Amino acid sequence: VPTLSMKDGIPTDMSDVSSTSAPGLSGPVPQGGPLGTSPSTKLVLPPLHELRKKETEEILNLILPPEQWEEQGQLWVQSVSTTPATSVDVQQLQEQLDLRLQDHQAFETGICPVRRELYTQCFDELIRQVTINCAERGLLLYRVRDEIRETLDAYQRLYTSACAYGVRKALM
Repeated sequence: VPTLSMKDGIPTDMSDVSSTSAPGLSGPVPQGGPLGTSPSTKLVLPPLHELRKKETEEILNLILPPEQWEEQGQLWVQSVSTTPATSVDVQQLQEQLDLRLQDHQAFETGICPVRRELYTQCFDELIRQVTINCAERGLLLYRVRDEIRETLDAYQRLYTSACAYGVRKALM
């Protein structure tokens, strides 16, 4: 049974939900300012007509880059799987998401970095699954994910700024 890595109490990896399904690979939780904000790092993709020529694996590596690390002098590389997901895999992913939200006591409302990270990992896995079946649709979902991420980051910065302003105003 795969485990969930933790860093500062926040999950950092939602690994595969079964031995046959593909992993929902994600990197570490971004470090940043208050409430988990981080500077936007937007990947610029080549035009769609150029991407159509690429293989599914290459597109997946653009969207979800392979993770590399060194262990005991050996370089390890983990790439997302190109195995299509079945409806059972999707159901297991949903169950894993619900279980991990509960296990990590993610808040159901408000700003919760744990909940956000788990949903991000789940959405990345869904993007992987869709990209395997239709690369163009997967790339569009990737763009949607990045736009939502930027919007949430802006909301978090606005919230932090408003809280700081409120504290300063109360002290005057």
